[in-house]
Amino acid sequence: MSASPEGRRIFAATGQTEGGSMDLKHSPTLHFHGATHTVTGSCYLLEAGESRVLIDCGMFQGSKTEKELNYRDFPFNPKELDAVLLTHAHIDHSGLLPKLVRDGYDGAIYATRPTIDLCEVMLPDSGHIQEMEVEHLNRRNRRRGRDTIEPIYTASDAVSCLTFFRAVKLGEWNDIAPNVRARYWNAGHLLGSSSIEIEVTCIPATTDKGGEAKTETTTLLFSGDIGPRYKLLEHDPEGPSGVDFIICESTYGAEDRPDVDAAQRRQLLKEEVKAANKPGGVLLIPSFAVERTQELLVDLVGLMEEGALPRLPVVIDSPLATRASEIFDSNARSMEGGEALIRALHARNVRFTESVEQSMALDRAHEFQIIISASGMCEAGRIRHRLKSWLWKPETTVLFVGFQAEGTLGRILQQGASQVRIQGDEVMVRARIRTLDLYSGHADGPELADWIKARGPIRRGLFLVHGEEHGLEGLKARVEGLLPAGAVTLPTLDAAYTLGPCHPWALAPARMHRLEAQQLGHQDWHNDMSRLVFDIGNRLEHGKSDAERRALMTRLRKALIDG
Repeated sequence: MSASPEGRRIFAATGQTEGGSMDLKHSPTLHFHGATHTVTGSCYLLEAGESRVLIDCGMFQGSKTEKELNYRDFPFNPKELDAVLLTHAHIDHSGLLPKLVRDGYDGAIYATRPTIDLCEVMLPDSGHIQEMEVEHLNRRNRRRGRDTIEPIYTASDAVSCLTFFRAVKLGEWNDIAPNVRARYWNAGHLLGSSSIEIEVTCIPATTDKGGEAKTETTTLLFSGDIGPRYKLLEHDPEGPSGVDFIICESTYGAEDRPDVDAAQRRQLLKEEVKAANKPGGVLLIPSFAVERTQELLVDLVGLMEEGALPRLPVVIDSPLATRASEIFDSNARSMEGGEALIRALHARNVRFTESVEQSMALDRAHEFQIIISASGMCEAGRIRHRLKSWLWKPETTVLFVGFQAEGTLGRILQQGASQVRIQGDEVMVRARIRTLDLYSGHADGPELADWIKARGPIRRGLFLVHGEEHGLEGLKARVEGLLPAGAVTLPTLDAAYTLGPCHPWALAPARMHRLEAQQLGHQDWHNDMSRLVFDIGNRLEHGKSDAERRALMTRLRKALIDG
């Protein structure tokens, strides 16, 4: 019989539950150190006997409150880990691996060969971006009399980290720690992306009829990020069935995308390009450098090859996208749509910027151009420079083609901001802001529910992660009928669960809570402050008289003094 959520709560001192006693000391424990009530920072620690295995080690993105977590110590000791398993190369899953190694981890990092190839360019690029961003920030901090900071890690740290990667093949079991083995399944999200099945074997304090110790096995499946139907370059996601626990992403858990095939998607993209094509204008597409950029390129070049669009200049404004495209070029033969990808990467009207000077020259162009620039959520990289130069111009169109996390510059623009702050400067938003969310690498709600159903029967429980509140609750409502009552849980940051043999799971005391759930996946006080500063500036600028402006400032000063 399944216990209630309250009945599964473990009292640390006694090992008892409100529903009776159970021996859980041999059961594995799972800690959720990221991607809880938010879509970034994927990181899970599995403790099984003496073994310590980390699944993903991603960077937090979004609000400044969330990004500040990247600078803190890990909530575990990296030196005590036996192995790291990486689902895929995206920075919100891999981005803190250099810090992990710098802080003392010296074991293997298991990943597919394409994931390793991508990390070899993505992680050093991430370190370089952090060095550059911190250099610019410290320049402003020194002018303002504030303390300077150090980057989370450097490009050199990232290069050092790469020596710890070990390649695995899909479908093959790998012994990764004492009594722990894992195998990888195609997730259909990104070149090399995987779901990871883990099997933990333990000998609990129970015996069979002959008095021999009885071995027990617990199986877990970490979804990673699951790809959608009609994914341009990837095969459909796969996975095993009949596992004990699933840890599943829920980015689009509440969304039902229109059932759009490849031809319809290209038609909608064509309409956006035609509407943006204005003299002296630009179509800016913030895009993840890895796979999203290549997919867009295939469709754009395909539309131009068939005459649906003129052969417009297309610029890939990202050194990372340039290097990633070389990896895609070398893997194209094994990918769906590989021939079209090769043609797109070598099209005459497509060029890649490498140097800073080439990138800056884009802002001085007078002819219409399409610029695809990283990062996809406008949180770092060259897209911030392009937006700073073009957002204030009405002939500009900004087209979002993927998920924008709460608190990011991308989400703020999507929500209709009239002013934004970029690299310390206020920028008016006069550009057309458009969204074409048909290039997402994530399955929508029905597709996620179908993937979960195909993994059944799920014997003990389902954890929903990697989603904001709307997505989590939406996916939970879709799948609750597939499992016993109370078997779906939404963990909070740094929560830990003992994966007991009798009940679906049992809540173990968390070591710490770095942030509360309401601080994740939401805009923070930094966002509120920016809006307040803009509002005050506008009110003062458009005041009817100096007397009215002084009266407003007097009230504001009084409010500050009164607290």
